[in-house]
Amino acid sequence: MSGFKFSHGHQFINGSWLRGTGEVLSRINPATGELLEEIDTASPEEVDQAVHAATQAFITWSAITPAERSNHLLALARELQNQAQVLAEVETSQTGKSMRMSTEFDVPGSIDNVNFFAGAARHLQGLASGDYAGNSTSMIRREPLGVVGSVAPWNYPLQMAAWKILPAIAAGNTIVLKPSELTPGTSLLFALAAKTAGLPDGVVNVVVGSGSTVGQALVRHQLVKMTSFTGSTQVGLKIMSMAAETGKRVHLELGGKAPFVVFDDADIEAAAHGAVAGSTINAGQDCTAATRAYVHSSVFEKFTGRVAQLMSQMVVGDPTDPNTDMGALISEAHVEKVSSMVARAVDAGATVLSGGTKLDGPGNFYRPTLLVNATQDSEIVQQEVFGPVLVALPFETDDEAIKLANDTPYGLAASAWTKDINRAMRASAQIQAGCVWINEHIIIVSEMPHGGYKASGMGKDMSQYSFDEYTNVKHVLISHDTAAHRDWQNTVFLQR
Repeated sequence: MSGFKFSHGHQFINGSWLRGTGEVLSRINPATGELLEEIDTASPEEVDQAVHAATQAFITWSAITPAERSNHLLALARELQNQAQVLAEVETSQTGKSMRMSTEFDVPGSIDNVNFFAGAARHLQGLASGDYAGNSTSMIRREPLGVVGSVAPWNYPLQMAAWKILPAIAAGNTIVLKPSELTPGTSLLFALAAKTAGLPDGVVNVVVGSGSTVGQALVRHQLVKMTSFTGSTQVGLKIMSMAAETGKRVHLELGGKAPFVVFDDADIEAAAHGAVAGSTINAGQDCTAATRAYVHSSVFEKFTGRVAQLMSQMVVGDPTDPNTDMGALISEAHVEKVSSMVARAVDAGATVLSGGTKLDGPGNFYRPTLLVNATQDSEIVQQEVFGPVLVALPFETDDEAIKLANDTPYGLAASAWTKDINRAMRASAQIQAGCVWINEHIIIVSEMPHGGYKASGMGKDMSQYSFDEYTNVKHVLISHDTAAHRDWQNTVFLQR
């Protein structure tokens, strides 16, 4: 991968490289169709080895002070910064995304996450101490869970590794991460950076393999106390079912079908640029990507015309070229899935205003696409495409716009475009999504939570709120009463 080879194996367990004894998989560069490398995968036995390593490491890691964990994370951030160029190159070669995305979004965003959680590790606070029961002091302790077994997707391998690993270990847990077998490179480099930065062996472990073998073994393991999964809603429901077998906690960040609501008073030029960026980021392989544009009928043609024009001007191709706007999709099969969904939409009456075709030649490229004339109940409007496809539909009233925005099973992210503060506040309150942007789309920051409503999952990534997923909250009460028999005990037995 971009000259970096994992010659000692693709499993990182207890601070050492191991060669997995599972099947060997071929990884193909999505942009060129060329072989990147052969990847060894873990067996259930190696998953068990990783979990036991994390279990042993938890004894010491959970006992050190928040300041010590913070210092470890600060050292990790410095090491990742030193490796920024390699990380970007590997991320681009394994995903096909543009180098601009890797160098200006994925890598710096991940390093910022590390720096954030280095600070957050020192602020694991609960309710202030106080006398709530009378003649006593109550206080809250936040305590780590134990071993976290996380499963990450292929679309943002480095950032998803960061989102899974950082809140877990900052809170005092240890982790076994299963990245996608399609894109394990930067997750492994993240683990290597953790070791180089001085984190104790066993705190961060990475096992590579398919969900049906490695993923299941990790989720079902008795010693794993929590599972965090990012991926499709369908797989997320299976993860929840498997986790229920051992009663472990589950955090799920699942699919999305983000609405992009443009009111009649919106800045159409800004909205058009926002729609293009929001729908084609990472080649549309983003669960928060703008996918459904609901546009007031009075500005519908102006908006769609400008979006089509901007999309047609985007440079699609070689992700290593600094002029490239959008790189490749993850695989040939995924291009075929996106292409088939667009074709079915056209067969059902939709009209393509821009794109709608694959690029000729090697690589998994699909043009940025804008569709109109689809119906609200159609597949292209209701189901996740996970490609650079935006469908636009008109509306007449504000009530209709909100209703349409909420009319899917998903609720991960949304945006509304308006100059009216009342409309903005109403949209932010009534759109059912974990994040609602106003006059913006796709911006994420480490300080703010990321997670969904409805079929888009439960729990939060990033921010202080993520610690709610990775900690147990314990109430400690210390009595000040020196009497042998307490007044409340009279409800159970009288003092005689």
